[in-house]
Amino acid sequence: MNSALIPNLDLRQENVTLPLKIENSSTASILPSRPKHSLVILDNRELDRQCLAQCMAAHKTDLLILAFGTVEEWKQKRDEYPPLSAILLNIGGKKIDEPAVSEQIRSLSSEFGTIPVIVLADSDDFTQIVKALEYGAKGYIPASVSVSVCMELIALSVAGGVFVPASTLFAMRHLLESSNSTARPLAGMFTDRQAEVVEALRRGKANKIIAYELNLRESTVKVHVRNIMKKVKATNRTEVVFKINDLFEGITSAGANRDRIDTVGRSPVSSHH
Repeated sequence: MNSALIPNLDLRQENVTLPLKIENSSTASILPSRPKHSLVILDNRELDRQCLAQCMAAHKTDLLILAFGTVEEWKQKRDEYPPLSAILLNIGGKKIDEPAVSEQIRSLSSEFGTIPVIVLADSDDFTQIVKALEYGAKGYIPASVSVSVCMELIALSVAGGVFVPASTLFAMRHLLESSNSTARPLAGMFTDRQAEVVEALRRGKANKIIAYELNLRESTVKVHVRNIMKKVKATNRTEVVFKINDLFEGITSAGANRDRIDTVGRSPVSSHH
């Protein structure tokens, strides 16, 4: 029985090994040309990286799929392969903020510069994705996507794009909405500058420090403090902070109650990605 040759999958033992048998010269003459660029999968779990490489190689791609346990292993063989286009770092169930993982992302991103480092992980947690991008990753692919989608996202990164799951954008919007409702609850009561002074007062900062941080005269800060005291009907700075904190707490509690009511009253919605 003839075995099919998958042209974009490297067959060397340190990478992915598949049975290969070419019966005659006519078979060899119809084989596609060798890809001009390569994709390196980094994963210290041998079975995982070989399975992933085989699945990815089964899809049409212009990249030669290579799989190594470490980047050092690839460096020893790099001259045998086409130029590198992207690195796919498969961390599985590990967390981005684990020292070994974060350092690996930083190191790869720094060393390879314009070559995108893409993280493949089991989690699609918002904070994990943000941290991966902060450490230098050019994309974050959750393991919940299909292999064909994964290949498309890698192509996007190679073309210069940055991919994050849609769930990240929804989480970011919710975070911004929550932040706006709590960070600026006094917008209707105070001017922007007064609100900045109020926030500094809540943090226990002295007038001199407030003046320095807001680039104001200390006398101007004192004027703002007096006006703030009048608006909240306070007789001193301590009372200002007490009343403002009470107001913040009341707004936050109201927002939380509103969210709970909204959640209870909303019927389940199924989403398809």
